[in-house]
Amino acid sequence: MQEFDVIVIGGGPGGYVAAIRAAKNGAKTALIERKELGGTCLNIGCIPTKTLIAGTEVFRQAKHAADFGVKIEGAITPDWTAMMERKNKVVKTLTGGIALLLKSAGAAVFKGQATFTGKKTVKVINGTETLEELTAPKIIIATGSESLVPGFIPRHERVITSTELLSIPEIPKSLLILGGGVIGCEFACLFAELGTKVTIAEMMDSIMPPVDRECSKTVAAQMGKAGIVIKTGKPLSDIKATAKGVTGKIGDETVSADYLLVSIGRKNVLDGLNLAVTGVKTTERGWIPVDSCCRTNVAGIFAIGDATGGIQLAHAASAQGTVAADVACGKKNSYSSALVPGCIFTTPEIGSLGKTQEQCDKEGLETRVGKFPFAALGKAMAINDTNGFCKIIADAKTDQVLGIHVVGPHATDLVAEACPAMHLEITARELGKAIHAHPTLGEAMMEAAHAVHGESAHIPSRKKK
Repeated sequence: MQEFDVIVIGGGPGGYVAAIRAAKNGAKTALIERKELGGTCLNIGCIPTKTLIAGTEVFRQAKHAADFGVKIEGAITPDWTAMMERKNKVVKTLTGGIALLLKSAGAAVFKGQATFTGKKTVKVINGTETLEELTAPKIIIATGSESLVPGFIPRHERVITSTELLSIPEIPKSLLILGGGVIGCEFACLFAELGTKVTIAEMMDSIMPPVDRECSKTVAAQMGKAGIVIKTGKPLSDIKATAKGVTGKIGDETVSADYLLVSIGRKNVLDGLNLAVTGVKTTERGWIPVDSCCRTNVAGIFAIGDATGGIQLAHAASAQGTVAADVACGKKNSYSSALVPGCIFTTPEIGSLGKTQEQCDKEGLETRVGKFPFAALGKAMAINDTNGFCKIIADAKTDQVLGIHVVGPHATDLVAEACPAMHLEITARELGKAIHAHPTLGEAMMEAAHAVHGESAHIPSRKKK
């Protein structure tokens, strides 16, 4: 039985960050991972997806090179094999980097399935063979989540999740996507750019329902221009899969494609963990409830990331991992989900933080809204990417910024400015007073802040009486 101060189960963006933090806090730390370091995000999620999206962006720019006065002769075509090889190289480099970071911090890494044998004891197994037995007074569960495939979906090689889609051997000629959420829409934009005929079936009345409605409408319009067919308000039913493809019905309409991507949510990964022996409570859907310090109902056992059923984003898991490691090591820290930025890599991108206008209206908050279009921005015109806007929602009485939503070029980068600003409870007027460099896309944030009070110099407005 090897003794540690902290054991972390799961090596994803929450788990490995927790292990490094605990080790740097001076705790003797062990990390157990049954697959690959980096978890879903690094291996079959965020990083490989965004690497492929980066390839499609270069492809799109090359097709429109003439707009910039650049002449490219000959056919411009995507090389899927080369794109996949680059994706694999990026993933391999980053997973190797995580291993080095854990080693340099002094955290011990064990490969295998973690199984609780008690509240403070864990064994590492491979099949039926026990490889190691570990004990620690503090244990952090960071087992993540996986794609949810309901029972009514047929199991077939033509019915895939994002995991299989990221390893598909060739660009599909057609793709039917069940679910118009973030993941479904990102893949829709990616493959549509590569020439795939894409159809999205979304049961709700709009795609990406939790997103600010103006932002999702802007993306939906652009997706339509790219040839993506979006079917909302009706379920996909009568799904059938054969060696030739997949068919289904949306209302009375029959739809078909080479593949069906199932993208309707995720479920907890607790198989093999033997969590029952610890007494840790879970919800009906299998999530582990935690408090603001990431503590479960059992003293000494913490849970972070997707396992908690909260915001399923890598950066949220990392933040929770830092909190759990600190608290486990006797330090004060806490986590709040109120200001976790959202980044969506559609075309155009969406970056958001705080409340949407729909949330404000539902809560009865009186607000002022400032919006500035990229079409009025010099840098956006220079890079030939003017679709979208920056939108700032402020409290009408206090002027405190309640939400910032960006849809357009580099929106996922631009929203980073909102994070420290809103954490410091900035007002729209203060944000507008902050000088932004010219010419940059970031100026849209400043102008939107001015627009809250009708004072933007670069969009038409009526003179105040």
